[in-house]
Amino acid sequence: MAKTYYLLGKNARNQVYLRSNKKRGRRIADSKLLTKKILSKYNLPHPKLYAVFETIEDLNNFQWEKLPGNFVIKPSRGLGGDGILVIKKKGKWAGEWYLMGDEKIDISQIRQHILDIFAGRFSLHNLPDKAFVEERIKIHPIFKKYTYRGTPDIRIIIFNKVPIMAMLRLPTPESRGKANLHQGAIGVGIDLATGITTYGFYNGRRIKFIPGTKKKINGLKLPFWEETLILAVKVQEVVPQLGFLGVDVILDKEKGPMILELNARPGLDIQNANLAPLRGRLTRIEGLKVEGAEKGVKIAQDLFAERFADKVLAKKGAKIVDVLEEVKIKAANQKTVSVLAKIDTGALRSSIDKRLAEELGLLTPENTIFTRYYQSALGRKKERKVIGLTFYLKGRRIKTSASVTRRIHLKTPFLVGLRDLMGFLVRPEPVESAQFRRI
Repeated sequence: MAKTYYLLGKNARNQVYLRSNKKRGRRIADSKLLTKKILSKYNLPHPKLYAVFETIEDLNNFQWEKLPGNFVIKPSRGLGGDGILVIKKKGKWAGEWYLMGDEKIDISQIRQHILDIFAGRFSLHNLPDKAFVEERIKIHPIFKKYTYRGTPDIRIIIFNKVPIMAMLRLPTPESRGKANLHQGAIGVGIDLATGITTYGFYNGRRIKFIPGTKKKINGLKLPFWEETLILAVKVQEVVPQLGFLGVDVILDKEKGPMILELNARPGLDIQNANLAPLRGRLTRIEGLKVEGAEKGVKIAQDLFAERFADKVLAKKGAKIVDVLEEVKIKAANQKTVSVLAKIDTGALRSSIDKRLAEELGLLTPENTIFTRYYQSALGRKKERKVIGLTFYLKGRRIKTSASVTRRIHLKTPFLVGLRDLMGFLVRPEPVESAQFRRI
């Protein structure tokens, strides 16, 4: 686990990051019906809405036989998954259905449940609420051995149009089929770059297997991962009044990722599921100018990727590098060019000379991840671009983001920072090396 002072606590979340959530944004997130209205307006995929109940008259006049065999009833302003009825299939007789736990339910019981929703039994602050019926999602087959009855979902924290962290929430018998950690669901960390599951968190402790099974938590590759992240960021683009939010996504067997709901006050257990702190990640992308969902996803995957390759490398024995090393940088035309690089553990990010980046065709708008603005020693406002870059060091392929700087006056046109040296051992004394081509 990273140092504790990088962890995001409730006080910091409320006082620093939730301030970016405006009143209108909170109002949208707190109402599932209003969320659906916005998603429909911008053609963002979400479960189909079958019916809305605002009054007792709506309830009395509704023709239940028109509904499909399975559906979901929800309160619009429900909290923590309470008040949700998941109908599995029709019963033998008209007006009867089966819930996910194979309990039988009839129209009179459903009516009473909706009346409870009207009374505000499940809503924020117990205020009167509306009820609605939506389609029940067909669970993706990849989850069938991992989940208990209910539908798993993916919580993604979005800030400044960048996915910061994600976790998979798996229903359990204890959670009664609901994907809610506080009711006993399992939280599973996800590597943002690959969509592969990493660590498990269940009832306040770390786990490696699904309880009661020999099924490993880690190593599950989620389908539609790139589309899922892009979809989550697009939500913030259409609801810009939510600067810091949680987006809950479900994966339908046929339709792919769909938005389930928004959360204007996302919980912090996601840090336990990922064994990573939110605050450190949030700090890294504050103030960035992010243009578009795809760019935001690229930033996240470059900055917050897990180092699976490093773990494999460490088992085989780390490679030793000197202060000066030859690296091969992949140009825009896919050819590699050898240059002399400085290995510097004192610099966090790798950096490349501006002229070299231009000659390799890497300094293009499409390859620019983001631009940082800073003041020079003379007080002048300057910009520094960060670009996507792939290079080879000691035979190992490293895909990273590199700052573009002026290194023409330095010995090497390329610097390898600490972030790209995981799995290497650095020998501090330089050794004689061959002459490398400088551009």
